[in-house]
Amino acid sequence: MARATNHVDVAIIGAGPAGLTAGYLLGKQGFTVTLIEKDAKQVGGISRTVEHRGFRFDIGGHRFFSKSREVVDLWNELLPDDFIERPRMSRIFYRGKFYSYPLRAFEALRNLGLIQSTLCMASFFRWKLFPHREVRSFEQWVVNQFGSRLFGIFFKTYTEKVWGMPCSEMSADWAAQRIKGLSLGKAVLDGIRRSLGLNRKPNDGMQAKTLLESFRYPRKGPGMMWDAARDRILEQGNCLLMGHRLHQLSWDETAGLWRIAAMDEAGRLTLMTADHVISSAPMRELATRLHPLPESLPQAMSLGYRDFLTVALMIRSEDLFPDNWIYIHDDRVKVGRIQNFRSWSPEMVPDPALACVGLEYFCFEGDGLWSSSDEALIELAKRELAELGLCDPRQVVGGAVVRQEKAYPVYDDAYADNVAAVRTELESRYPTLHFVGRNGMHRYNNQDHAMMTAMLTARNIAAGRRRHDVWSVNEDAEYHEAGREGEEGPTDAVGVKAALASERQVPTRLPGRKAA
Repeated sequence: MARATNHVDVAIIGAGPAGLTAGYLLGKQGFTVTLIEKDAKQVGGISRTVEHRGFRFDIGGHRFFSKSREVVDLWNELLPDDFIERPRMSRIFYRGKFYSYPLRAFEALRNLGLIQSTLCMASFFRWKLFPHREVRSFEQWVVNQFGSRLFGIFFKTYTEKVWGMPCSEMSADWAAQRIKGLSLGKAVLDGIRRSLGLNRKPNDGMQAKTLLESFRYPRKGPGMMWDAARDRILEQGNCLLMGHRLHQLSWDETAGLWRIAAMDEAGRLTLMTADHVISSAPMRELATRLHPLPESLPQAMSLGYRDFLTVALMIRSEDLFPDNWIYIHDDRVKVGRIQNFRSWSPEMVPDPALACVGLEYFCFEGDGLWSSSDEALIELAKRELAELGLCDPRQVVGGAVVRQEKAYPVYDDAYADNVAAVRTELESRYPTLHFVGRNGMHRYNNQDHAMMTAMLTARNIAAGRRRHDVWSVNEDAEYHEAGREGEEGPTDAVGVKAALASERQVPTRLPGRKAA
């Protein structure tokens, strides 16, 4: 049975950072808003904080840093008294030793030992003398720069775990963007000079930007931010439909409005109409809910996603490492990254006698990892910590599993054309349908960029036209690691530059290569 129809100015699909930002800002301007969120309990999407018996888990790890002053001001407005300053530390863990991230080549060679580092240098010079002439893949680019042995140790394993495709099938363009500024030769020479006291310059030989040494973080995790946004929206008199999925979205040309049906977990429909719809739902899912179905549905259905899950373990031990997280470059285990939740905030771990870590596994929804039981995943995580030499499984006193579907939009060789086809059709047919956020736009961006797409969309709705190009908002791969917080001015003053109009690089599959 369907419930009564209500009319709002704006219906928002998804209550993640983008949807909540749009809802809050539109509510401040007097718009009536309803958000539709499939999670029955939590808002925030991938930026939520999951709680289990007093332990709090950050899903993916979220440093609060942005060059956009508007984003920083909104964070402060929503959460004025609950930010803490935390040290930034992330390293690579390989065969029992820690390596700086980004990689410091001289340190890496020292840690590898005489024999291994000699073989690495021999491989480096071999590929410098006889490089791949036609460089098309990620693997070829990295091998040319560092040699095949260093590629196998520090680049191949983790990259393939995250993206689920061989390095030989990824585009070299991504490698050039992601690893720019690191030269093995310069780093080794710099290390030699420094050991002889000949190099007084305050750098590490990487010719790279200065990294953030600290960042702000909500004391009980990023979910605090999005819970606060939810509460503000409710205080404005607007509505969130929790535990509801978009069932159908259709444009009534005669009435000049959207007709929306949302379904709860019991199969009951809530009907509403709206002047505007903002979607942060995965573009593939939105297309299947539109009525009539769009002509670009085949392109939408071709869009792929990478999923991941976190296995949190409570361990009777001191913290296993001081880092916020460590990257696991070891092909003996499936885990790709391990978070130390206390390093994000001491309030994430309620018992000072326990350490709490989150092992992150990258997978595809429905594959063996994703489909494993929680008990099996907890046992896997315990075995892999032991394999890595980080923990005795007998010290583990508890565990929990958190699955996150569609964590990363997949950038295969056809994704750009597919997104363009969907966007072109839907924006031309429906001027009052707006795309925001990571999955809504099929763009691999961070929460501040998702927020900026929502901010500009709210302005477009208030203006009654598309004054701002939301699609120009994205980020450079190094954005979160360099620069000063809030250093860019208001968007109206410097255009979309304040939101960083360069695209965050992700690996693309080489043309002609198909997914496994």
